Amino acid sequence: MRIVIALGGNALLRRGDRPDPAVQQANVDRVATAVAALALEHEIVITHGNEPQIGLLAMESAADPVLTAPFPLDLLGAQTEGLIGSLLVRALHDTLPGRKIAALVTHTLVRGDDPAFERPTKRVGPVYPRDVAHFLARRRGWHIAKDATGWRQVVASPAPEGIVETEAIHDLLTCGVLVICAGGGGVPVTADLDTGALTGVEAVVDKDLTAALLAEELKADFLLILTDVPNVYADYGTRHQQSVLDVTPDDLRGGGFPEDSMGPKTEAAARFVERTGGLAAIGALDAAYEIVHGRSGTLVRSDLTVG
Repeated sequence: MRIVIALGGNALLRRGDRPDPAVQQANVDRVATAVAALALEHEIVITHGNEPQIGLLAMESAADPVLTAPFPLDLLGAQTEGLIGSLLVRALHDTLPGRKIAALVTHTLVRGDDPAFERPTKRVGPVYPRDVAHFLARRRGWHIAKDATGWRQVVASPAPEGIVETEAIHDLLTCGVLVICAGGGGVPVTADLDTGALTGVEAVVDKDLTAALLAEELKADFLLILTDVPNVYADYGTRHQQSVLDVTPDDLRGGGFPEDSMGPKTEAAARFVERTGGLAAIGALDAAYEIVHGRSGTLVRSDLTVG
């Protein structure tokens, strides 16, 4: 099969981890181990989150006295694609000797008039206490929002409309290359209607929705969304919590999953299955092989194949 794997941000930096290179390398080694067995049997494309990394770079850029203005989010996103892509290439190179592997800086088309630019919702960077977050918001012109354990910066998250490098990714796959791309949802760009010229925009695209679109454009058979829980749960975190294991897109859409955690993942899975008739699944990183073989995770399939 051709499988697009979407790694959650926790695959590289878990909540509470220090953003040190050694910590990220250790977490990436775990990713490589989880993906290796699948890569021996299938065509693989890997996408990944970048919320902790881009938030850290944005904070450093805003505080750098050498700069006349901070780097914009599109360029910071490109930096995270290179940083995380390099870590993944090294780990997979050691885990899959002889396998051709490439990390590609990828650009995602968005609409300049997307309403998301007027309503920032995408959480990036570290969690701050309330007073610190409000101080930083005033000083740096940030939008902030409450998180589960504190406050975080929020930025615009327009919908992905297309992947600029889809054809190049397809060509690499046909040559047997394991491709790492669309990190952090890809570098957000708009295209001039007359010339097609690309312009970066101040935003972060949701990585799971980009992964679903990429999987659709690549005609993938399977979209695998890996996170830090074994499957989707209804009423997560309450005494009524129940595992959701075998569902349709309509089932997921009726689940009321939170927009800042499981919501984008369930929406991405639902979109891919609806638009392609393929399979999607959501589950834990360490169970990647078992999920694809139907022994773990939440499986999402179309109405026609359920039952």
